[in-house]
Amino acid sequence: MTSEPASGRAPMTTERAPVQAPTTTDRAPEQAPTTTEPAPGRAPTPTEPALRAAPARTPRLPTAALWATPPVALLTLVFLYPLALVVRQSFQPDTGGTSLTPYTDVLTSAVFRDALWNTVWIAVAATAGCLVLGFVLALIIAFVPFPGARAVAKFIDVFLAFPSFLITLALLFIYGSVGMANGLWTDVTGTAEGPFQFLTTPWGVLLAEITYFTPFVVRPLLAAFSQLDTAQIEVAGSLGARAPRIVRQVILPEALPALAAGGSLVLVLCLNEFGIVLFTGAKGVTTLPTLVYGKAILESDYPGACVVAVVNVLISVGLYGLYRVVSRRAGA
Repeated sequence: MTSEPASGRAPMTTERAPVQAPTTTDRAPEQAPTTTEPAPGRAPTPTEPALRAAPARTPRLPTAALWATPPVALLTLVFLYPLALVVRQSFQPDTGGTSLTPYTDVLTSAVFRDALWNTVWIAVAATAGCLVLGFVLALIIAFVPFPGARAVAKFIDVFLAFPSFLITLALLFIYGSVGMANGLWTDVTGTAEGPFQFLTTPWGVLLAEITYFTPFVVRPLLAAFSQLDTAQIEVAGSLGARAPRIVRQVILPEALPALAAGGSLVLVLCLNEFGIVLFTGAKGVTTLPTLVYGKAILESDYPGACVVAVVNVLISVGLYGLYRVVSRRAGA
């Protein structure tokens, strides 16, 4: 049996409610942290995170001053105090008192002018020779493969520890009046003396200084060449650049700071060189260091010797200051 709806009544249909789309609840915008402003007349109080972040301040002890005091005191005692005595003695003539008489007597003398000229031109010429020879030697050692290149570089490090008079004695054994070269010449030709007599001239001093101080230029150049990117050289070579152009445009710009450092060091050392001039026995070659020796030891003119020493120190310090200015501007 099926029940039919009563007449006059519409059939009832049960409809399902439509599925509603899920509603998304919008999140409330984050509120900016509120800062409590201090009341007028009151200092602001730090917040808790600021209190945690701020480290506790402890009183700093002058540790730097404590560590610097011993070396400064030692430097003052060993170097500055004797230098101050030399400066004071340069203003005290033998007649007593304090005056500029020692300076006027020394600076106006022909011996001082000759010594100053010899010191300057020998130092400048030796520095130029060391720069040229050192640059060529460093190029060969660093970029020209040959057996024993590493041993040569190690020997240069050892050579830096040799005293200057040792190199001078070696040159005397070879080119001296009775040296090997002159002895061989006299044995072959039968003459009374050989042609190599230049060691007792300014040129002998110049040769000895170039021989001794060239490694002081080679060493920083080798260090600079070890940092050079060889890819630049390979690219320049693949593009057809020849060796002189590669050296001029690729290697030389990278070597300029090392050349400046080595050249300035050699110049200062040549200005103050004493042993080479003394051991070569160069006649008529008087430099500022040998003039100090002559006045102090041979003539017992201590105020004059102190004047020459002060002038020598001022020249050396001035050249070092000039080097620092130039290197700073060049970015070395």
